[in-house]
Amino acid sequence: MLKNVPSILSPELLKILMEMGHGDTIVIGDGNFPAAANAKRLVRLDGHGVPEILDAILKLMPLDTYVKTPVSLMDNDDSENRPPIWEEYKQIIEKNEGEKEIELIERFAFYTRAKNAYAIIATGETAIYANVILQKGVVIE
Repeated sequence: MLKNVPSILSPELLKILMEMGHGDTIVIGDGNFPAAANAKRLVRLDGHGVPEILDAILKLMPLDTYVKTPVSLMDNDDSENRPPIWEEYKQIIEKNEGEKEIELIERFAFYTRAKNAYAIIATGETAIYANVILQKGVVIE
């Protein structure tokens, strides 16, 4: 056990976050996301939701400040009915990183980008269109 590390982050995921360099991306996929089919490195966090994982990761990993949109979501193509979970993501991001612009990516383009991610986290999230890509920034301390 370690102090001040969110317990939801497994040793495997902590290792991956440490290995990632500036500009690398990590996907947090909902329960319907084809994580195993697309992952170079797969981390399973079944039974956990995306919001709690997102919050835990952002406590340790900075977002990239050298790009316009360090956070990307899978677009649901319905601007009138955005998934409610997106607002929760926005609040988590603002709490941990301040205000950040979020990019919406068409579904199949999101899959393509996910295949190039450093790792994919498979979750038990039941909300639809709850997939997130995070781009790692530089740690300055």
